[in-house]
Amino acid sequence: MSAKLELLSEKLQSHFGGRLRSAKLNLGELTIEVFAADYLDVVTALRDEAEFAFEELIDLCGVDYSTYGDGVWKGKRFAVVLHLLSIAKNCRLRVRVFADDDEFPAVGTVTGVWYVANWFEREAFDLYGIAFVGHDDLRRILTDYGFIGHPFRKDFPISGHVEMRYDPDQGRVVYQPVTIEPRENTPRIVREDTYGDAAHG
Repeated sequence: MSAKLELLSEKLQSHFGGRLRSAKLNLGELTIEVFAADYLDVVTALRDEAEFAFEELIDLCGVDYSTYGDGVWKGKRFAVVLHLLSIAKNCRLRVRVFADDDEFPAVGTVTGVWYVANWFEREAFDLYGIAFVGHDDLRRILTDYGFIGHPFRKDFPISGHVEMRYDPDQGRVVYQPVTIEPRENTPRIVREDTYGDAAHG
């Protein structure tokens, strides 16, 4: 692993102590996990304190861990993950925070820290139903205003709940229950009998 990331990991653990749930170095990347109650204080310090100087938020997304890995996930279901960049230190950091309540997932907004988080948080709200407390314009950004549910949740049906179509009699778009029957698609692979046989090129 990178000596630079190991040093950063040590600095983060020393500086934040019990406010970090974990700090993991894996595949050349450092990920820290923070408690929801400490989330805003930690990310503000990551931006403002000279020893970290993570001045840029590159990405923010929601994650549904309900069927993570082998499908037996123990712990909170919804998380928000941030990717930060320090230009001054030439370093990247991933920050993860889990929402405390699976029924109504919510974490604080970081729009006051990095305003660019505005649309990222709206997307996570729209697709996962994660509320960002304090966000001043939290509304759907990708789906229609009348959309029901959050389509990136693992329990959301592939065909959705409703479909829309143009009704020529009414002269407008109408919503109706889904008419597609749910089915599982298994791709069929067709190969020649000699596939992979070196003698047949």
